Amino acid sequence: MNTLLKFFQDSSSLYGGNATFVENLYERFLEDPDSVEPGWRQQFREIHNGVAYEIPHSPIVERFGQLASKPQSRIAQIQGFTEESVQKQSAVARLINHYRVRGHQIANNNPLGGDIDTPDLTDMDPAYYGLSELDMDTLFDTGALYGVDRLPLRDIINRLKDIYCGSIGSEYMHIVDTQIRRWVITRIESYTADLKIESEKKLWLLQLLTAAEGIEHYLQNKFVGQKRFSLEGGESLIPILDELIQNSGAKGVKEIVIGMAHRGRLNVLTNILGKSPSSLFNEFSGTSSPSPGVNSGDVKYHMGFSSDVETPGGAVHLTLAFNPSHLEIINPVVEGSVKARQDRAGKDGKNIVIPVLIHGDAAFSGQGIVMETLNMSQTRAFNTGGTVHIVINNQIGFTTSNPLDARSTLYSTDVASMIQAPVFHVNGDDPEAVVFVTKLALDFRMTFNKDVVIDLICYRRLGHNEADEPATTQPLMYKKIRIHKNVRRIYAEKLIKENTITQEQSTAMESAYQKQLDAGVIVSRPVLDSNIYSYSAQWNQFLNQNWDISVRTSVSIDHLRYCNDRMLRLPTGFELHPRVAKVMDNRRKMAAGGMPLDWGFAENMAYATLLMEKFHVRLTGQDVGRGTFFHRHAVLHNQINNKTYTPLKHLDKDQGRTQIYDSLLSEAGVLGFEYGYSTTMPNTLVIWEAQFGDFANGAQVAIDQFISSGETKWGRLCGLVLLLPHGFEGQGPEHSSARLERYLQLCAEHNIQVCSPTTPAQIFHLLRRQLIRIYRKPLIVMSPKSLLRHKLAVSTLEDLTHGEFLTVIGEQDNIDPKLVTQLVFCAGKVYYDLIETRRQDNLKNTAIARIEQLYPFPVELFKAEVAKYTNLKDFVWCQEEPQNQGAWYQSKHHFSDNLESHINVTYAGREASASPAVGNFHVHIEQQKAVVQSALYGNPSGK
Repeated sequence: MNTLLKFFQDSSSLYGGNATFVENLYERFLEDPDSVEPGWRQQFREIHNGVAYEIPHSPIVERFGQLASKPQSRIAQIQGFTEESVQKQSAVARLINHYRVRGHQIANNNPLGGDIDTPDLTDMDPAYYGLSELDMDTLFDTGALYGVDRLPLRDIINRLKDIYCGSIGSEYMHIVDTQIRRWVITRIESYTADLKIESEKKLWLLQLLTAAEGIEHYLQNKFVGQKRFSLEGGESLIPILDELIQNSGAKGVKEIVIGMAHRGRLNVLTNILGKSPSSLFNEFSGTSSPSPGVNSGDVKYHMGFSSDVETPGGAVHLTLAFNPSHLEIINPVVEGSVKARQDRAGKDGKNIVIPVLIHGDAAFSGQGIVMETLNMSQTRAFNTGGTVHIVINNQIGFTTSNPLDARSTLYSTDVASMIQAPVFHVNGDDPEAVVFVTKLALDFRMTFNKDVVIDLICYRRLGHNEADEPATTQPLMYKKIRIHKNVRRIYAEKLIKENTITQEQSTAMESAYQKQLDAGVIVSRPVLDSNIYSYSAQWNQFLNQNWDISVRTSVSIDHLRYCNDRMLRLPTGFELHPRVAKVMDNRRKMAAGGMPLDWGFAENMAYATLLMEKFHVRLTGQDVGRGTFFHRHAVLHNQINNKTYTPLKHLDKDQGRTQIYDSLLSEAGVLGFEYGYSTTMPNTLVIWEAQFGDFANGAQVAIDQFISSGETKWGRLCGLVLLLPHGFEGQGPEHSSARLERYLQLCAEHNIQVCSPTTPAQIFHLLRRQLIRIYRKPLIVMSPKSLLRHKLAVSTLEDLTHGEFLTVIGEQDNIDPKLVTQLVFCAGKVYYDLIETRRQDNLKNTAIARIEQLYPFPVELFKAEVAKYTNLKDFVWCQEEPQNQGAWYQSKHHFSDNLESHINVTYAGREASASPAVGNFHVHIEQQKAVVQSALYGNPSGK
């Protein structure tokens, strides 16, 4: 008892109203000593004086004092303890917690003072907790606030306001992981100490702000009226990026990939990445030359760039990704590129390469791709070890929108709470607070490998573009902005006032920067020799290559059998589902020559043989492990314990890397990610498979803005493969068509490949061709459904050991060419419907051929097939799709251009339709029969 009383009396933080607090803290100590702050841990250990820790569950007072059983009597027997004092301490603890939870809502972090009324938080008033002016000088326990155990209530409140209601509003109490939340509390509540920076650093901050402001003024004066999407009002972005890069380098980071839309992009290119001002000025003047491989080019504020800069930890390679006007669509692309670079870096790749995404406030809350990218962040397939998000929050949308119309949430960043990312809302007019937040955000990312958000609250001094007049729709906001000092001036005046710099020195700094721009020299930190970063050279061999390069894609029979044997070996005790076991047994027979090869066997052999040749394979999509239609079974599931096994990972110790993941239910996010990965890893077979082909509709922006046009706009090569299940099976409008016509409409300048393979051997050679030949273009595959197990859609071992991908497959039956007067060409599954009907009807005058590569169109092979039939009168294009869809409209010019004039060209297929297919199965059957009859006999009724 004496020891306890002395302990309480010697420390006012434990004497009086703090018993409840200490009891709770001691309970935690007994459960896990490391869970309490070091100071408390030491005090508790001293109290024990070597005695073993007792089991938790009874109050600390009872343990030490052996007091009576009733709580009130226990408290009363300790000198100075009253029920009121306990309640007061509890009230203080609740007040402290409330500042942590809601202090950000009344923070002074809006440079404009706030256009929306500040919320009236009555629960931030001490009186709400029963605390009055009489309590202001009473010592209370702080819960280690600021590292001080106890303070007068007045000081506690003042410090809470400094920490949580000043230039930084910190949102983190939604984080459920106690360890992470305590880490953030500790870092934030040491704010004052960490915020103090030396004079040299302050001068550098002013220099960065001078540069951020200076380039904008220079461009405005030199290129009057041209769009540049100015950073004015948000100039503190430049100090954020500089601090982020330098601190990252100090922590061992070697690469940073940045994604951002157009706002401030030119500023970042010039002042951070080291793009030559003279090069930028040439782009404004229209005198710049396009980069190699670029045909159409793009506007200057969409262009990417890369460079190497020196940091305390050595050189860091910076990449600013190319970005179209579709704002946030760059997010998953950057993440995919980062993932590829991390894989290339090896074991600690997540801390060697980091992603940085810069957003607009309206776009962050308004674009669904943001949510998809956030949702990917902690999954196995798409985890990049945490992204640093920076929101340039200019408090206004595109041109005229009010935040009340732009979102339904309190903050534009609220979507980030779905992954429990901390958000730091910082005043863009306080550069020193910005630096503190940047350090904190990076430390969080590197410590926990999770996403973190910096909400840079600023404003937009000009309109959406420099020709826009924002005051027409935002008169009050822009009345404030017109008279508001910019951040460079605010900070310069602060440094002059504290004698860190003189007015003359400040003016000279501005003049020196303008002179550098006049000279056209690099104005960022010095850029290092780009040869330090050699990975970009791996793409050189793929430049200016011809698409029809012939390569050997066949493999030996021994090699095939070795791969299949390795894929059939399972861990001891691994029990397959009976249906999967049957599939595996059939594959054993196929490799032995006892069964025809099916699609699943050939596809898996393509992956296995590529892996054995040291290529890598990455396959993602919504059910790719087994395959949507139960054909692939690349990932096997143990029926006993649900553990998985991927045979393709266990072929050989020196094989390529295998990544096969069922993805989250996202199209745009995942496809964008895989595009980014593919543009970074030319020797990886990167495949995205849609569960049904039309699901790619949800990723149309990625297809239009990156996959089909990335090379002609930016010179970005890509070997991404899209497997899009396609075929009319009577499953309704949404499960029939992969919208072949859309991809063919995008085809030009040999930008993509569009193929419709119809045999297992064809998919084997097509996938192998994608990596083996020195050619990297996206490959769109109209992938089958019923053909996966169709009795006629089979191949032989010889087809794999001797063949190659055939862009045209001619007549396969023994038909006399001289008797042929009609040639039916088609693509995909309908071939088998045609061939079965012709065989049944024993037609002799009709030949049937398939085009397996619709683009680039195989002109010479097409002409060679037609030339076989000297008595040809009619050419028929047959397709399952409606006339306004499929290949007809996009390909018929190839037919007429390469056929003699006397040959009639006709269409056989469904009539034009607004919907891809009917919903009634019986109607589908009748339509399909009519398509075949029309192709073979010229009318739907047949003979």
